[in-house]
Amino acid sequence: MADPLMAATAAPLLRIEGMSKTFPGLKALDDVSLEVHPGEVVAVLGHNGSGKSTLVKILAGVHQADPGTVVEVRDAAGELVAGAVAREGLHFIHQDLGLADILTTVENLGLHTSARGRAFAPVRGAAERRRARQLIARFGADLDVTLPVGRLSPAQRTIVAIARALDGWTRPDNVLLLDEPTAALHGDEVHVLFEAIRRVAASGAGVVFISHRLDEVLELADRVVVLRDGRVVAEQATSELDHDTMVTLIAGREIAETAITKRDEAGEPVLTMAGVSGAEISGFSLTLHAGEIVGVGGILGSGREQLAPMLFGALPRSGGRVEVDGRELIPDDTLAAIESGMAYVPADRRRSGVVMEMSVRENLTLPLLRPLRRSFGRLDRRAERAQTRTWIRTVGLRPPNPEQPLKLFSGGNQQKVVLAKWLRVRPRVLLLDEPTQGVDVGAKAAIYDLVLAARRDGAAVLLCSSDTKELVSLCDRVLVLKDGRVVNEVPRESLTEEQLVRDELGLQTAARGISTNEPE
Repeated sequence: MADPLMAATAAPLLRIEGMSKTFPGLKALDDVSLEVHPGEVVAVLGHNGSGKSTLVKILAGVHQADPGTVVEVRDAAGELVAGAVAREGLHFIHQDLGLADILTTVENLGLHTSARGRAFAPVRGAAERRRARQLIARFGADLDVTLPVGRLSPAQRTIVAIARALDGWTRPDNVLLLDEPTAALHGDEVHVLFEAIRRVAASGAGVVFISHRLDEVLELADRVVVLRDGRVVAEQATSELDHDTMVTLIAGREIAETAITKRDEAGEPVLTMAGVSGAEISGFSLTLHAGEIVGVGGILGSGREQLAPMLFGALPRSGGRVEVDGRELIPDDTLAAIESGMAYVPADRRRSGVVMEMSVRENLTLPLLRPLRRSFGRLDRRAERAQTRTWIRTVGLRPPNPEQPLKLFSGGNQQKVVLAKWLRVRPRVLLLDEPTQGVDVGAKAAIYDLVLAARRDGAAVLLCSSDTKELVSLCDRVLVLKDGRVVNEVPRESLTEEQLVRDELGLQTAARGISTNEPE
C-alpha cells in the first residue's frame, strides 16, 4: 500500500480532467477526472460498458478524446512532460493484450524494445531468447519463447504481455495501466503479478488497476474510482470499503447471490465420455445428464483448459470415445459436434468465440441459418432481425443495437452475445470454458441466469472454470483435474471453495475412490 503522506503531498504523475468520448450513438465517457500519485495503486471499477477500457485506450492513443479533455503527465519533481517523453512514461497491459499472434514471444518483446528506439540495433538470436526467458521466468512461467504466441494458452499470453509492459523502465516515476490483467491467471500467477506491481509502486511509480475481481482490488489498491455509464460515481479509499459496498457502487443497486437448488432426479444420459485422452488429459470419463451442471476445476496445466475444446473438436483427441445421445462423435470435427447438438463457449471469446468485425445480428444467427432460409436459399432478413431483437432483450444487451459491430461492445456484452448465439440453437450439450472471465458482477449474474435457464430447458452443461466460487455456486457436482487426471469428484452437498482449492493443489494426503458415471 502507498504511503498516504507521500500520495497526498506529491504532485500527480497522471492527471485527467474532463475526459469525454463520444462514439456514434454512445457517450462512452462523460466528464471523467482522475489523478494518480507516486507510489499509489488506483483501482478503476465499473460494470461492462462503464467506460474503463475506453479510458485506457484514449491514454494509449488508440482513441482520441473529445475536445476539452485535459491529460497531464508529470515526473517525480512535478514537472510537466510532453510528447514522446510523456508517452514513454505510460505503460499498458490492454484487455486484448495487444500481442501479434503470428510472432514469437521473443519477437513480441522485441517490438517493444524497437518502439523505444532500438529498431536498428543488431539482433543476437541466442541473447534475445535468453533475455526473453529471463523476463518470463520472473512470473514463474516456463514456456517456449520461440513458439508463435497464438499457440500459447490465455494465461501464458497474459504473462508475455505483462513481461513486455514491465520491461525496460527508464525512470521509476512512470505510470503502469493494467486492464483486466488477471482474467486468465490462476492464484500463483496472480500472486507473482501483484508482487511485481507492489515493487513498481514502491519505486515511486503510479499504477492504474482495472479489474472485476473485487477481492483482488481490496488486496492491492489504495484507492477506488467507480465508473457507471461513463461517469465517475464514487471515489473512496479502499480501507473504507468492503466487497458488498463495492458491488452496490458498481451496479447502482444490490445484486443478490445466485441461489442454486439441487435437482430432484437425474435426467437421461446425454453426453458420455470414456477414456478421453489428448494433450495433457489422460483417461477422462464422465456421464453427463439432461438438466445437470457438472463442473471441472483445476489449476493451469491440469488439463481443465483443454477439455471443452477437445470435446468440441477444436483440439485433437488422441483416444477415448465420446457419445451424444448414444451416437459416437467423430474426433476433431467441430461440424459434427455442432450437428450432434453440442455448443461451445470458449475461454477466449475474441479469438475463438465471435467474429469481432461482424454485427450482433450476424454473430447471433451464424451457427444456425437453416430456419431463416427461404426459397432458392434466400435469407429472410425480417425473421433474422426479429430473432436478434428477441435475444437482445433476453440477454439484456447494452446498447441494444443489432447492427453495431461486436468489437465496439464491452467484454461482458460480447460474452452475452457468445452465449446467446449458442442458446438460440437449443443445444443438447452446452460446453462452457471460463464463461464469466473478465465480466462485471452484473453481467456475471445475467450469464448465470442464462446458464440456469439452459439447464431448466434440459441441456446438459459442462462448466470448466478456474473460479472456485463459480463452481460452488452453479454446479451439481465438480470433478477436479490434476496432471490431466480426475483426482476427486465433489458432490453438491460437499462443495466448498476450500475443498476445491485443496484438491486442485494436491493437498490431500490420500487418493479417493471416485466414480464419474452417475451424479450424486
